[in-house]
Amino acid sequence: MVFLPLKDDNPLKFIWFQFVTVGLIIVNTIVFIWQDSLGEAGLMGVAQMAGIVPSALLEGGAKLPADFAGLPPEATLITYMFLHGDWWHLIGNMLFLWVFGDNVEDAMGSLKFLIFYLLTGVAAGLAHVYMNMGSEAPLIGASGATSGIVGAYIMLYPRVKMWSLAFMRLPLKLPAWVVIGAFVATQIFFVVYDIQDGTAWWAHLGGFVAGVLLVGLFKRSDQPLFGGAPER
Repeated sequence: MVFLPLKDDNPLKFIWFQFVTVGLIIVNTIVFIWQDSLGEAGLMGVAQMAGIVPSALLEGGAKLPADFAGLPPEATLITYMFLHGDWWHLIGNMLFLWVFGDNVEDAMGSLKFLIFYLLTGVAAGLAHVYMNMGSEAPLIGASGATSGIVGAYIMLYPRVKMWSLAFMRLPLKLPAWVVIGAFVATQIFFVVYDIQDGTAWWAHLGGFVAGVLLVGLFKRSDQPLFGGAPER
């Protein structure tokens, strides 16, 4: 990752606390603690049951471990985004949600933000399925939904300054469009060169594009796009 976002200079304007953002972080953390308590085999079983398996979703059925009850493949478009593979997977996604989510929630209102988050997560999952139709590997993680939040953020606050770690070492304060632009460029690079490292690059891009396209429908009417000061 070129820039790891840490903190932005963007105070809340409409809400006094980001309840949905924090609630999502808490829920994701609780779910992963439960996953982790099952051991490696149990964690993989939950991923197979509640993660998106492209071939299962397209064929209308899933091959599940005997120890887990069946879950409709369509439901995994929601459940997958609350599962994670390890602590670093969880922490990375929740950091993005923490840095970018509060201001997007502020710009939309809490209920609309929750719906937006889930919709962009679904869009990310569908993008992954479309580009990996025959795959039997489960997709898990909140990165598609958080990429949707990132897409909304760049449409709302492209010029806001934020602290980030360049190449995980050097702290820099940069405009949001630079940090997010590098994030998107990285996803495109890995997709173009078809680099397979277990990361769902198409889900990230699908979520990001969905966020860019949907933000105008979900933002408050008095919250302008592209970093203007909202009317009060």
